[in-house]
Amino acid sequence: MASDQLSFARLIDIGLALSAETDSDRLMERILLEAKDIGNADGGTLYIRSNEDQLVFTIMRTDSLGIAQGGTTGKSILLPAVEMFGINGEPNLNNIVSYAANTGETIHVDDAYETDKFDFFGAKKFDEGMGYRSKSFLTVPLKNNTGRVIGVLQLLNSIDPKSQQVCSFSPETRPLIEALASQAAISLENQNLLASQKNLLDSFIELMASAVDAKSPYTGGHCQRVPELTEMLTAAACASEDENYKDFDLTEEELYELHIGAWLHDCGKVTTPEYVVDKATKLETITDRIHEVRMRFELVKSDRVIQYQAKLIAGADNEKDLKVELDRQLAELDEQFAFIAECNLGGEFMSDEQIARLESIATIEWTQTLDDRLGVSFDEAKRKARSAPQALPRRVPLLSDRQDHIIEYDAIEHTQDVDSRYGFDMEMPEHKYNLGEVYNLRIRRGTLTEEERFKINDHIVQTIVMLENLPFPKYLERVPEIAGGHHEKMDGTGYPKKLKGHEMSIPARIMAIADVFEALTAADRPYKKPKSLSESIKIMAFMVDDHHLDGDLFKLFLESGVYMDYAEKYLQEEQIDKVDIEKYFSVSA
Repeated sequence: MASDQLSFARLIDIGLALSAETDSDRLMERILLEAKDIGNADGGTLYIRSNEDQLVFTIMRTDSLGIAQGGTTGKSILLPAVEMFGINGEPNLNNIVSYAANTGETIHVDDAYETDKFDFFGAKKFDEGMGYRSKSFLTVPLKNNTGRVIGVLQLLNSIDPKSQQVCSFSPETRPLIEALASQAAISLENQNLLASQKNLLDSFIELMASAVDAKSPYTGGHCQRVPELTEMLTAAACASEDENYKDFDLTEEELYELHIGAWLHDCGKVTTPEYVVDKATKLETITDRIHEVRMRFELVKSDRVIQYQAKLIAGADNEKDLKVELDRQLAELDEQFAFIAECNLGGEFMSDEQIARLESIATIEWTQTLDDRLGVSFDEAKRKARSAPQALPRRVPLLSDRQDHIIEYDAIEHTQDVDSRYGFDMEMPEHKYNLGEVYNLRIRRGTLTEEERFKINDHIVQTIVMLENLPFPKYLERVPEIAGGHHEKMDGTGYPKKLKGHEMSIPARIMAIADVFEALTAADRPYKKPKSLSESIKIMAFMVDDHHLDGDLFKLFLESGVYMDYAEKYLQEEQIDKVDIEKYFSVSA
């Protein structure tokens, strides 16, 4: 009775130890060693069932031969896996291990050399080569909670404690080994489930990042390269002996948290319309409306020709003067359209004089004879209904800002409740979008309106909201903060929360540097030429000087050589030029 209580207590202790183990190699090693100890076995092997229905050698021990392979030993097991099924798909019942796996039965063999039920050719060949004698076997299948065999535990040569001779596994030992196998199966299955969930999460996250990159040709591999650079600089900070990082170190769980946050840092971009992200000209929406404007100029030119011909038909006697005037008007319209087309490109800064000229050209009129409320979408029809219809034909300006160009917010976006809940501090434009033609063409620099720039910046808001609403476990609770902080600035002028440097974690500040450096050096952006290494470092130094990036981390970025390690892996050869990093240390101080 006392012996039974002792065995029961030991199984409880082993079960607790197995459930607490988080390393799969140590877990499997512990299972085999505990089973060997209970069965007083000289040797043992743990097989794990693969997705291809092979029983793979995972841990192998033979004490008397000094064999210890697999697990934490770092020594690989070179023996081939045991096939559970034959070529014809029939269960392999010749091998004792595959038999146990296929039938779910525990198999006990007193002497392998005196039975013909199983093929022990492999064991006998091993014996011959090693001068060993494989005799007693105890082979136990490991079943999960659904009864599926996920592995096999095999013990070899039980040793009699008194005589120290090989003997059969005792009837009292077998139930204990089976109970241990049951506990082991549960622990292994839990490990497998956790690993599968982690793999699924990692794959989903990488899929999400790849989708964001694939959505626009202007992002390329950004979502994949930023995590790598982030982790490189984080490793440098953890290894640094600098005063700023002496207390900075990340556990394995914290590193994984950073990994997840970095991969998801732009997931909110899935909500940003492509035509906004990819807006190449001022009048571009789904299509470039410059073509519509060109057609209006063609109509105006046709009007001028018709007017000229009408005067000739009416008998005007100054045909030559009229032709000169017509040619002047047509040439002026050509030049005016060329000016509008140049404005549309958004290249040079628009001066007050250029804007005044744009507004003057916009007042040129053409004749509308067809109802522009016919054949439009339901949403556009609602926008046009804001103003009363006007009789046709009518004269309308060449370029206009109409009521139907205004697109209002169609959902609750950035309400006070939402902003206060998440701590957002971003000034919203009055309207969601403004498609006004003059409004867009008068953009002073670039191609984006205030509304469109807000929508692009809003991707980080959506990133945070999306991630805050995911049920991350405790050890991943900072993922939204890490992912959502890379557009904040040290002086508090960033977005979406206007955080200052001391309010941001080191990982969040690291990601800001990674995000900027990747964007500057990326060679897969079709709208810009990639900057050289020296140009990129110089720009980042200015950003440090303007208190946008963390100066200490920028110095570490240079001193540690992370910038060059990344450059050699991802930059084109012609981008990598000489950088005098020491001249930037005073900037980062």
